[in-house]
Amino acid sequence: MTPAEYVQLKAYARVDGAMLALVWIASFACYIMGMSTPMLMALGLIIAIWSVFFAWKRTRKFRDEALGGTISFGRAYGHAILTFFYAAILFAIAQYIYFAFIDGGHMLAQVKTMATSQEYSQILNQYGINEKLEENIAAMAAIRPIDYAINYLSVNICAGLVLGLLIAAICRK
Repeated sequence: MTPAEYVQLKAYARVDGAMLALVWIASFACYIMGMSTPMLMALGLIIAIWSVFFAWKRTRKFRDEALGGTISFGRAYGHAILTFFYAAILFAIAQYIYFAFIDGGHMLAQVKTMATSQEYSQILNQYGINEKLEENIAAMAAIRPIDYAINYLSVNICAGLVLGLLIAAICRK
């Protein structure tokens, strides 16, 4: 790959990563709002699954528009992992902003509300894990916003490395 081709690959991956990050942010927003409205949580999960197909379509579009319909496995993999990398960085920034400045304990309060509801309370008592749940909620309260962001960043980058193999195998031509 020539330096110009690498610059082109990174440019397409940056744009595609920004769009993928917007998809992930929409999914995350639906998930957070879905803690009180289950239909939104389901929508958030559907959007998260759909994001893999979105990344595949963007790699295919890169192949067809920028490369004239042919792409090697290596270049397709490079585009896919760079797309996931850029998306993961932007998504981690968005999550940090949410947890540091917007959430204000909303997510933790929703988890507490869910755990103390009639149905969950009976199940937790049956299995004897009420105390363990209280410890886990206390641990969640101690996690800093940057820790959430870094955790999701690493998970999304690792997912991109694995899913990039599948996307590259399907897109190569």
